[in-house]
Amino acid sequence: MKFFIDTADTAEIRDMAEVGLLDGVTTNPSLIMKSGRDFIEVIKEICALVDGPVSAEVTAMDSDQMVVEGLKLAKLADNVVVKLPLTWDGLKACRRLVSDGVQTNVTLCFSANQGLLAAKAGATFISPFIGRLDDLGVDGMELIHDLRAIYDNYGFETEILAASIRSAAHVQECAIAGADVATVPPSVLKGLVKHQLTDKGLEAFMADWAKTGQSIL
Repeated sequence: MKFFIDTADTAEIRDMAEVGLLDGVTTNPSLIMKSGRDFIEVIKEICALVDGPVSAEVTAMDSDQMVVEGLKLAKLADNVVVKLPLTWDGLKACRRLVSDGVQTNVTLCFSANQGLLAAKAGATFISPFIGRLDDLGVDGMELIHDLRAIYDNYGFETEILAASIRSAAHVQECAIAGADVATVPPSVLKGLVKHQLTDKGLEAFMADWAKTGQSIL
């Protein structure tokens, strides 16, 4: 399973990249707004920090303009993935961009039927939003299971990029369900290392080591 982080904060990305666990980055207009920086400048900087895919989202609503924006974004770096909304125009733009050799991430997926259409359109990634479904009282994880079954049934190469992940439990469930990628906020990724028994065990080991009066150095 690949780990992407969902942020436009280049300082956080640099910190995560140094650990060697970061496989890519996803951004969206809201994250760019929070950064307070120029969109193109941020995408270029992120692409220089990570070797893996970096999703940069178009803002146009019609397919022709999505393609124009997508081609411009794709020229920023070799690892740019053009992010498109799961609308009819978005699917049309996806097909055209893919035919031009551009990687795509079709986002805001909330149903298996939507995910099936995105795969048929040739999307590189599909982004099902787990947490937002949970907010509506729907089990978002069922969508991951459904997409995995559909893609395996028909041999689609579209990767399932689980998004809107809110907790470590979400990450674990996505891994079990067979998601190809989990894109998470930096705080969630860092939180995966935490366990109270690890902390307690380390505390006991250090206390016993101190009693020996020894030093490794």
